[in-house]
Amino acid sequence: MKRMILSLLVASLPFAGVHAEAPKAKNARVTLVYQHELPNVPGKSLKGVLVEYGPGGFSPGHTHPKSAFIYATVLEGAIRSQVNDGPETIYKAGQNFSEMPGDRHGVSANASTTEPAKLLAVFVVDTNEKELTTPFE
Repeated sequence: MKRMILSLLVASLPFAGVHAEAPKAKNARVTLVYQHELPNVPGKSLKGVLVEYGPGGFSPGHTHPKSAFIYATVLEGAIRSQVNDGPETIYKAGQNFSEMPGDRHGVSANASTTEPAKLLAVFVVDTNEKELTTPFE
């Protein structure tokens, strides 16, 4: 049962709230790899999400829950990212970036059309939050 619930959660992450005309992810896989309630911060949890992009892969522009602080580390390849109205930036393996509650993540993509890329996004979020990503409408 736990495995089935986790599978449903993971399957819904990149597409929560998608309408028919909303852009879809391309060559992207999102997997919830870690989840743990914070014992000293009631109501908050850490949730680790592995994002894997194949060559040329991307996710549509999105937001995260208003309760979420995110710390992302590029594990492999290079990730092209833009948060809010900031500059589009390329982060290479070993580099990291943060997203504050309420930020808009307009660009999240593999910077390469020939090599894969991976990042680990660690969320500090309300424990009861189920939808971690909502594409722009």
